[in-house]
Amino acid sequence: MAQFDYFVILAEMRTGSNLLEAYLNEAEGLRCEGEAFNTAFVAYPKVDALYGFDRAARDADPLALLGAFRKQDGLAGFRYFHDHDPRVFESFMHDPRCAKIILTRNPIESYVSLKIARETNQWRLGDVKNKRAAKVVFDPVEFAAHVSELQGFQTRVQSLLQTTGQTAFYIGYEDIKELDVINGLLRWLGVGAQIERAPRKLKRQNPEPLEEKLVNPEALAEGVARLDRFNLARTPNFEPRPPPPLWGLRACPVLPLVYAPIPGGYERAIFGWMAKADGVGMRALLSDFTPESWRNWQRAHPKRLLFTVLRHPLARAHQVFINQVVLGNRTNVRGFIERVHGVMLPEDEAGAQEWGHEAHRQGFEGFLRFVQANLSGQTALPARPIWASQTRLIEAMVAQCPPQRMLREARLAEDLPALAGELGHPLPPYEPPERNAVLRLEDIYVPEIEAACRAAYAIDYETLGFEDWSEE
Repeated sequence: MAQFDYFVILAEMRTGSNLLEAYLNEAEGLRCEGEAFNTAFVAYPKVDALYGFDRAARDADPLALLGAFRKQDGLAGFRYFHDHDPRVFESFMHDPRCAKIILTRNPIESYVSLKIARETNQWRLGDVKNKRAAKVVFDPVEFAAHVSELQGFQTRVQSLLQTTGQTAFYIGYEDIKELDVINGLLRWLGVGAQIERAPRKLKRQNPEPLEEKLVNPEALAEGVARLDRFNLARTPNFEPRPPPPLWGLRACPVLPLVYAPIPGGYERAIFGWMAKADGVGMRALLSDFTPESWRNWQRAHPKRLLFTVLRHPLARAHQVFINQVVLGNRTNVRGFIERVHGVMLPEDEAGAQEWGHEAHRQGFEGFLRFVQANLSGQTALPARPIWASQTRLIEAMVAQCPPQRMLREARLAEDLPALAGELGHPLPPYEPPERNAVLRLEDIYVPEIEAACRAAYAIDYETLGFEDWSEE
């Protein structure tokens, strides 16, 4: 028995819902019927009826039309915005047989796109030769009210999903064009068909930079400042939180010094420094803690110093890509990059030495796109701590081993020996490890790489205060 009888795309104007519908309608056995409960028309402008319901019949009994979706062959659905007929909302939201797809977009981009559409009266674009261009005025007050209204609806949707024990498929505007994501959505819906190409009927209407669409781009700063007043940071985050990393802790046998590694760094160099500081071999460092043994160690060292080391997200991601994917055994990730991005990765270290910079860059960018989708729950592969965001890993630490110091990799040579003042014990200098001399990040760095990393690890850039990467 199929999991769902019908589906709804919960979206808003100018979030890409037309494009998402076009992609889904490429799949056999599925049909999205437009804005079935738009109060101004049925499904689409200039359409007289849907499933035998004209506008008058639909308005007289909207639940009857909703019931008609369940009776269609295959899987049928519709798009629903916050201002559509509210009489059907509670019914489909409480129905676990209705699949919920939640489409979101950067609110500034959707607001500007909406104003351009209203100015030009062009809501869909099938041929770029017919494009109508216009610059619009950005109104910070109007924008704040717009966001407040949409956020209220999104919060209501999220609350109903939680209280009824349901889950939804979340998809961002930027991810619609990824066939792998769309096919993942089709699998989640229980549709056997997959699509192999993008629909040709619709084109992105306003691809220009945001500033070029505005008469007054300087007003953006005030509009963005108003976002904080409305607590937009409360956007749901779907990256799974890892368990507390007790297994990874390393403690000195004598000194009350503990290191909580963040996977994806140069842990062994720090292990070596700790062993030298304690006058023991690296194998003598305490590890493999259980909750009980960790509590016992803490009781024995009440004045302990626990530190972790933050690394620039781009440098960390590149090391993980090289060690875990190119030269490692992450075959599923390798397959994703090669299939979705068409970049063949080297089979071994010898092949890596002959890898060109352009292929290296494309492969790494493919990995960053994978991480973005994976941490958003949009791939079939589970999220792994090795490429999880540092912010989430630190949150997991806080549960059982909150760090007193978060050091930066770029300053370890100065900051690690400086811990001597807090420990009351002299500490040796720290020697940074040698870096890979073949596949170097500095050889492939371009702004597009940084942008892809910011998309994947936005929470680290924002929460931990990272700027653009630079060769150190």
